[in-house]
Amino acid sequence: MSIKTTGIVRKVDELGRIVLPIELRRTLNIAERDAMEIYVEGNAIMLKKYEPEPVKSSRSKKYVCDICKREIVK
Repeated sequence: MSIKTTGIVRKVDELGRIVLPIELRRTLNIAERDAMEIYVEGNAIMLKKYEPEPVKSSRSKKYVCDICKREIVK
């Protein structure tokens, strides 16, 4: 993975949020309400779209992620 500069600068709001520009979200296939993983390396913060590892479900013998498992239980 190589780090590339985008030239985009965003301010953190009073609730600690930043906005990811639509161009980046489209390029990286990030939709509204997608989960993001947060990594810290030194003084850098890295965001990555969360893609859960499939886990084998004991009931159906199919692979189901944790988020989907919670939805099934509801």
